[in-house]
Amino acid sequence: MTLTSLDAAALDAADPLAGHRSRFVGAEGPIVYLDGNSLGRPLRATAARMAAFVEEEWGGRLIRGWDERWFELPLTLGDRLGRVVLGAAPGQVAVGDSTTVLLYKMVRAAVAARPGRREIVVDRDNFPTDRYVVEGVARECGLTVRWLDVDPDGGMTAEDLAPVLGPDTALVVVSHVAYKSGHLADLETLTRLAHDAGAWILVDLCHSGGSVPVELDAWEIDVAVGCSYKYLNGGPGAPAYGYVAARHLADDTFAQPVQGWMGAADSFAMGPAYAPAAGIRRLLSGTPPIVGMLGLEDMVDLLEQTGVGAVRAKSVALTEYAVALVDRDLPGVRIASPRDPARRGGHVTLAHPRMREVTAALWERDVIPDFRMPDGLRIGLSPLSTSFAEVAAGVAAIGAALA
Repeated sequence: MTLTSLDAAALDAADPLAGHRSRFVGAEGPIVYLDGNSLGRPLRATAARMAAFVEEEWGGRLIRGWDERWFELPLTLGDRLGRVVLGAAPGQVAVGDSTTVLLYKMVRAAVAARPGRREIVVDRDNFPTDRYVVEGVARECGLTVRWLDVDPDGGMTAEDLAPVLGPDTALVVVSHVAYKSGHLADLETLTRLAHDAGAWILVDLCHSGGSVPVELDAWEIDVAVGCSYKYLNGGPGAPAYGYVAARHLADDTFAQPVQGWMGAADSFAMGPAYAPAAGIRRLLSGTPPIVGMLGLEDMVDLLEQTGVGAVRAKSVALTEYAVALVDRDLPGVRIASPRDPARRGGHVTLAHPRMREVTAALWERDVIPDFRMPDGLRIGLSPLSTSFAEVAAGVAAIGAALA
């Protein structure tokens, strides 16, 4: 949808996705929620699914549930995520572990797949966990981190990356959507540059999966990791998901370092030595968090119904609306995100020296954005649960707090 005015009521009336808002718990209540890019609202269907799970699957089937559904759920749900959200053919996505653990597995496996190469490239503004994991693996493996300084109101670009690539580059780590600025990376170009240098690329999808169209296969991404509690509404602590390109699974190039029984070729053989499973199952380590996957199942159902393309169109309209209101109503506040919507994900960052205290004050008034150092207030707009009226109320509250 496109903006025809700054009248929130008119925009909500014209929104083809507006009817889905009532599916989310609390969406029609008094809280102005502008932090869907940190923790999505729960779907009402998830409460029913969880109750039925306790009564029927867990309580009724007990340990038989592993044979009947749970053992394969990390892979069957991974295939659905791949098809609906990630642009990935079956057999390349698995659900389980935290984002941090999956990042560690992917970084270790990627550098091991490029023996003799000594550098990992990552930008200084990437999410802390990504940077910390890269530093730890580099220290473990005797590698060097090649730090990129990027535009803090943007993110990694081809112009940033190309000059640092070479025969020593093992891996490039990049966020599809930058967690501070919302910058949307050109993954197709970045991947081509990395591959031309003989390196792998690892993509963090935490701030894009479920909000921005993703085409992992078409872009020839090597490995990727994303979380499921932001735009995928899986709930606090819901498991992450990992993607490994089929070409790396087929030739056994990918060998993850946390060898556990669930990723073994025969999990129940309990053999004396570890042999990795064929395909994406080898990414698993320990017992998968089945309860944590229930909310994610519901959101994949909804995204399959609506289509990620429609979600992206609403996301662009919401962020464009937020930018227009800030420009009109908040003098002295700087848009610390790309202004071109084609280069921006689902959130907008507003910079002002007082934003830390403003964020704290807003929380006391049931207006909930979040704050990122040094002076950024993030407006995270989850397209299926956020209305234009909610954005207008939030921007007005920011103005009142600043005044």
